[in-house]
Amino acid sequence: QRHWVAVPPHTTTPEAPGATRRSANLGDPAPVETASGMTHKTILAVGLVLLATQASALVSKPHLGPAPSSAPRLSAPQASEGLLSQPKRVEGDVQATEGLRLKGGATESAAPARTRLAKLKDALFPIEGWEMAKFFSMSMMMFMIIYIYTTVRDTKDTLVVSTCGAESITFLKVYGVLPAATMFMVYYSWLSSVFSKKWLFYVTAVPFMAFYGLFAWVLYPNRALIHPTLPKDLDERWQYVLLLLSNWSYSLFYIVSELWGSVGVSVLFWQLANEITPVWQAKRFYPLFGQLANIAPICAGQTVAYFAKMSAEGDDAFAKSLQYTTVLILSAGALLMGLYHQVGVLDERDVKEGRKGDDHVPINKKKKAKMSMAESFKFLVQQRYLGYLCILVISYGLSINLTEVIWKRMVKQAYTNKKDYQIFMGNYSSLVGAATFVIIFFGSNIVKHLGWTIGALTTPVLMGGLAAPFFSFVIMNDVKSDKTVLSKAVFVGMWQNILSKAIKYALFDPTKEMAYIPLDHDTKVKGKAAIDVLAARIGKSGGALVQQFIVMYFGNIIDGAGCVATVFFGTIAAWIWGVLGLAKMFEEKVAAGKKASEKAATEKAAKDKAKAKAK
Repeated sequence: QRHWVAVPPHTTTPEAPGATRRSANLGDPAPVETASGMTHKTILAVGLVLLATQASALVSKPHLGPAPSSAPRLSAPQASEGLLSQPKRVEGDVQATEGLRLKGGATESAAPARTRLAKLKDALFPIEGWEMAKFFSMSMMMFMIIYIYTTVRDTKDTLVVSTCGAESITFLKVYGVLPAATMFMVYYSWLSSVFSKKWLFYVTAVPFMAFYGLFAWVLYPNRALIHPTLPKDLDERWQYVLLLLSNWSYSLFYIVSELWGSVGVSVLFWQLANEITPVWQAKRFYPLFGQLANIAPICAGQTVAYFAKMSAEGDDAFAKSLQYTTVLILSAGALLMGLYHQVGVLDERDVKEGRKGDDHVPINKKKKAKMSMAESFKFLVQQRYLGYLCILVISYGLSINLTEVIWKRMVKQAYTNKKDYQIFMGNYSSLVGAATFVIIFFGSNIVKHLGWTIGALTTPVLMGGLAAPFFSFVIMNDVKSDKTVLSKAVFVGMWQNILSKAIKYALFDPTKEMAYIPLDHDTKVKGKAAIDVLAARIGKSGGALVQQFIVMYFGNIIDGAGCVATVFFGTIAAWIWGVLGLAKMFEEKVAAGKKASEKAATEKAAKDKAKAKAK
């Protein structure tokens, strides 16, 4: 129905009595002479149908005459100039028709203009239809990883804190988790040289799942046989280390679970995501990954609390709850591996159909050598800007560790039974996930509307403001005997930890990464490597070491709460000082970069104008 109709101009047809004559210049069919056996209504209906057929091809053109002889005969329906055609686009054909509708294969000329509802959907959920399978498969992968981690995190805290004390965590992180992480990376490097990328995922994930099954059905039920008994009259300052050694399976569970938190998210998921997701797609996928992943702690926390409530009273109640949750952990692990296979299939499909584009072709880059600890320290000392940034990273690691350990000691004192402690930690994890989900959704507007400085100051100010009543309850009252004061301290400390972790993802991480943007390429790369090596280690291990000295001197963390508070608020003060110093330099660099960009744009415009004038 859609084609050029070339009718010779000024064509006339002899009229018959009763016939209707129309202009041939309109491209209409030849006039039809009325037969005696046909009604006028039938003729009119046929004429209107034929007229509508031809007019649809010409209504968009201002000239209604016949097509010129030089006009091409178009055969593709979407290429014809009719009602469904779209106006010509400019600006590189709107970036090659918005990247072939984000590489999906459909062009704007083949589809009607996007409605307001479609544009709203693009703003809130900018995932195309053909991307849905890949996006939700990857999102569910991250969900399963974080679900497993949240479940085992609540379990490891219940085991270690209720048996060995919260103070034992400071020793376990330094002398257990840190060496284990180093050995694992050596082991992983060896695995990567032996197995292909596909099998590397499975051989990395399966040992974790096997250990959790072994612990739930072999180690924990036989804990009385494999754990040696310690005398009860131990020196309080040394009992934490000895209890960790005595309850070695609990310590091992804690270490493996901490490793899963790092390996699952960083190695298994993000390594895969960075490999198969092109840049133009990652800009839309990655923010939604984090948002949807925050639903996992809510589900995992309620799962832990539900099975703990279902179990009977007594010490064996925890064993039943452990086995129930382990069934879900293993199921999530199996789904994770199935999703990994599905993502691989979808990625192969996208490669075959050419949907990933040329910007995903790997480029051979020169491998940069990692900076050693000494090189990192030397580089940071020479860069004042990076020194401020280093203060921010160290301060967060110290402050969150200083409040978390003493708060968990309060929780253990309030919930002495393993079952009650596990229920509380399950609900706590759900609150962390819910708070993070909400704060990430709304927190981005703080930096957008109030600026980088306010966004960067929000985290230390909030953490310090919430920690003040918590430490006041611990220091000024007898939390060991007054249950009312203890409950208030646990409640305030819970929300201080919840909001501290939520605000870290919503504001601390984005403002920290924004601070690298104004730097030149060399400083940016070396600075980030130096801070990842030096500042991150000091932040994670520094708080544990400080509390170790306090515990060794006072005997327990509660008696040394005054010293912990002094170190904490000193860290917050240094953090705020670092933010203010960095903010001034950040604004100067941003202004200088903007001025340089405007100057370069002006010079380019002048050169283009000179070239056009010369032509």
